[in-house]
Amino acid sequence: MPHHVHPYAHRIGTLRDWKSRWIAFGAQYQKYLKGDVILREYLTKRLRGMHVSDIEMERNDKTWKIVVKTARPGLIIGRSGEGAVKLKSEILSRLARWKIPHPKDIKIDIEEVRNPESNAAIVGAMVAEGLEKRMPFKRVIKQMLEKVMANRDVKGARIAISGRLGGADMSRREHVRAGNIPLQTIRADVDFAKERAYLPYGVIGIQ
Repeated sequence: MPHHVHPYAHRIGTLRDWKSRWIAFGAQYQKYLKGDVILREYLTKRLRGMHVSDIEMERNDKTWKIVVKTARPGLIIGRSGEGAVKLKSEILSRLARWKIPHPKDIKIDIEEVRNPESNAAIVGAMVAEGLEKRMPFKRVIKQMLEKVMANRDVKGARIAISGRLGGADMSRREHVRAGNIPLQTIRADVDFAKERAYLPYGVIGIQ
């Protein structure tokens, strides 16, 4: 049987860092982990369509820092920072509703992703947007692959979609590939992401 390993987890400690950075023991570890998982799920849904690539968290007893990496920082920050203030108040109200203990000082940092076409999560979001606009799926993935490969830093890419493609009765899988992707080489900077496109006839998975 195949033993699949997530490319991100495979490279932690060499090319990648942990997405949650804190130290805790016993019951405190459980509280920190629960808070991170629930809040990350909420922010992923709340910021859908804003091309968010990563949500990282750093915390200690006094502060909780949430770093949102996005290709569209203006949509999150809003005019004169109104969007960021609103997002922070929503997070605080949700934490109170979920009864998750948190420090008084919560900071939200919004970082811009300079090359969105070389980021797997953002590319997946772009493909999902194209499919949800009812564009032909083959054109969507081919055009996106061309955009990705136009970036000088990218040596190879693969985009796969599966589901009821084009509204067909039977689900199937399609993929396009270009360049070289050395999955077994740990020093190779391989990015990976999963996304979903929600259509009237079902969900289409994107890798």
